[in-house]
Amino acid sequence: MNGFVLAGTIAALTVIRLGLAAWMPLAPDEAYYWVWSHALAPGYLDHPPMVALWIRAGTALAGQTALGVRLLGPLAAAIASALLFDTARLLLPGSRAGVAAVLLLNASLLLGVGSIIMTPDSPLLFFWTAALWAMARLAAGGSGGWWLAAGVFAGLAMDSKYTAAFLPMGIGLWTLAVPAGRAWLRRWQPWAAAMIALLLFCPVVAWNAAHDWAGFVKQGGRVDDWQPMRALGFLGELIGGQIGLATPLVFALCMAGLGVAIRRAWRERDPAWSLLAALSLPPVLVFLQHATGGRVQGNWPAIIYPALAVAAGGLRLTRRWWSGACVLGFAITAVAYIQAATDIVPLPPKLDPVAIRFKGWDGMMRQVEAARASTGAFFVAAEGYTLASELAWQLPAGVRVVGFDARWALTDLPPASIAGQTGLLLRDVRRTDPVDTTVWSSAERIGTVERVGAPASIFAVYRVVSAAVSGDEVEMPRR
Repeated sequence: MNGFVLAGTIAALTVIRLGLAAWMPLAPDEAYYWVWSHALAPGYLDHPPMVALWIRAGTALAGQTALGVRLLGPLAAAIASALLFDTARLLLPGSRAGVAAVLLLNASLLLGVGSIIMTPDSPLLFFWTAALWAMARLAAGGSGGWWLAAGVFAGLAMDSKYTAAFLPMGIGLWTLAVPAGRAWLRRWQPWAAAMIALLLFCPVVAWNAAHDWAGFVKQGGRVDDWQPMRALGFLGELIGGQIGLATPLVFALCMAGLGVAIRRAWRERDPAWSLLAALSLPPVLVFLQHATGGRVQGNWPAIIYPALAVAAGGLRLTRRWWSGACVLGFAITAVAYIQAATDIVPLPPKLDPVAIRFKGWDGMMRQVEAARASTGAFFVAAEGYTLASELAWQLPAGVRVVGFDARWALTDLPPASIAGQTGLLLRDVRRTDPVDTTVWSSAERIGTVERVGAPASIFAVYRVVSAAVSGDEVEMPRR
């Protein structure tokens, strides 16, 4: 496959992804990040701010629509594919690694589906790939200016997700391990790059310092997980999840590429293979260690795949290995696309990833609006940030939505003035604690609403009268 055919393939994939991004309803987490985009800040409890900035930019271009929220995801995946192609060309000249790397990564569910859904992984993978590209240019004999570019991309990656800390770690490891890298330590550019990355990350640090280190504590608290009796189960989940997300043959080739990269880095200190090893081995080891004591979410190791796709493309294999991996990966991704767009395969709700995240929200919102209209409620409130975010995204314009969750206090959303007003309160039916009488002077359960076709998604509806301001209630943004 030549470069023009590859470019046409990525362009076609981008059009398909943009179409699905416009078609599919928002998942609760996406609605939550959309709420962030209406209260921009240097940080949030769960993540740094980049995903909110991307959504703000996308909705400025394409409106307050699903496409607007997700717009930059497919476009960034296309640009990252071009950068990955050039990375492989620079690191492994004379091989077909560029074409193979791009196709392998795009054939995975990780990018094929992940580029459609707007999460912090979208900007993280883009800036991570851009930093890998800048370092590849440096490793291939480029000027010291590429250090500065790598510093910018590393800083923006850390502004996307905290796991981007593995990026400067890997770059530092490469610099120390490779003679060509150590030579740079006598020059100013790598030190300036480190300062640039740190300066770009400083607003996130400042936000954490102003909020009792909430984000660092939440993410850092995972390090203390320790459940040795469940270690085998967690390791099985980690490996099985990666096989599923990368697709089986893509995962196998990436792991083979990791092995070759480690061997060549150890024996030869080859700058190219050492860079690929340095940007993939540390997170692999840390996630394996974490899995001995706690669950590793499937998307966490996403950062290893840009470098490993290049390494897999550089393996001395016949073309049919890459072709087989890509055909299987694209076939699995196509099934996922068709299921998301048409729901053509009837799966049990607990086994249907589309149902778990996307299905039934619109029908449930019609039930909520019918209950609000029939009771004359002045607002709809929800306990729980994801439910409040979906209500804010889905309910008709003009309906006030109030969020009740301690995490809203860490945002700049305006407080809700609802004292003495009558509204509806939604709570998960599985909750056994009573409605807080210090917040609601009266609370009468009047029914339930349900996400049809989704597992465990029934919510009790209460007619409530607000008694006082608790400090946790905020006015949710509306479209």
